[in-house]
Amino acid sequence: MHSAEENMLRAELELLMREREILLKITGVAAGLIAELNTTDLPIRTVEAADLLATSINQLPEDVLQDALDAVNATIVE
Repeated sequence: MHSAEENMLRAELELLMREREILLKITGVAAGLIAELNTTDLPIRTVEAADLLATSINQLPEDVLQDALDAVNATIVE
């Protein structure tokens, strides 16, 4: 029984790690997109949506954001 529980936990952990990798890639791409936007050329609703996304991304701990950028081989130049 102990081995079955370990296998279930291992499978769940592997699933969570795959999901984390996907979410990191999505976050990295979103951060890169936000960094490249020129808001003067966008409709106000698009700017508001981009601002909401940027605010959410900025709430991430710095190491998680760096992991996200690394997941898509992106860098953000300030």
